[in-house]
Amino acid sequence: MNILRQYTITDLQEEVRALVSRGLVNRQQRIYELSRHFSDRQWHNVEQLLTENNFLLRDRVIELAGKEAWISD
Repeated sequence: MNILRQYTITDLQEEVRALVSRGLVNRQQRIYELSRHFSDRQWHNVEQLLTENNFLLRDRVIELAGKEAWISD
């Protein structure tokens, strides 16, 4: 039995930051590009979460990722 992970908006933002830091997603890409990194069932839940938190699939990933912490310049 597959367990479907339930994301909170904070969990999703952390996941997106991790994808950006690994270079798998560019901050300037549209949020809908993230669908490649989730199963179809997970993506359906992610879409609902985004809608509940007033994000559009056409928004940029950086808007979802939010602030990035820099250890040193």
